Amino acid sequence: MEKNLKQTQNNFNLIKVVLFGPESTGKTTLAGELALHYDTHWVPEFMREFLQKKWDVKKEKCTPDDLMPIAIGQIHSENTLAKQANKILFCDTDLLELKVYSEVYYEGFCSTEIKNAVAQNQYDFYFLMYIDTIWEEDDLRDKPGEREALFSVFEKALKKEKKPYAILKGNKEERFKEAIQLVDDLLNNEKIH
Repeated sequence: MEKNLKQTQNNFNLIKVVLFGPESTGKTTLAGELALHYDTHWVPEFMREFLQKKWDVKKEKCTPDDLMPIAIGQIHSENTLAKQANKILFCDTDLLELKVYSEVYYEGFCSTEIKNAVAQNQYDFYFLMYIDTIWEEDDLRDKPGEREALFSVFEKALKKEKKPYAILKGNKEERFKEAIQLVDDLLNNEKIH
């Protein structure tokens, strides 16, 4: 497993698409559906797994000390699944999402190491998931009344980092159809606006 973020992302000849945005917007569901459609793999959100275990064992929430192990775990998962992927890899988050959440929850704080990794890591496209889905409560989700504000923060982060993205809206079928068109364009090397 990666020990730090200095040599973060392994380079594979793959298209990498990140599902990005606030909690409870359908990222995980769509990542799995797209991976199945394209006969490839998707990278689960390591932060969710890590924090759910922490909650289950200790009934504790995320702290700033958890951010580096989460970042390392996310990159490790991505690098492992990239070796098995078929032309394209779908990532149910990336370190930019971790950076956004870190800054939201910890008054603007995000470690320099994570910021540097965000700047170095490369992805081909982002699907920014809109907040027109039903918010589903669980042990970790805690901002149902702030979805619009959070969506704005996520979009600003993509713009600031100059990441190519499209906003996916609508029901599950509409999002899937739009995502398929965008991914097909990527696979056919067409320019996406």
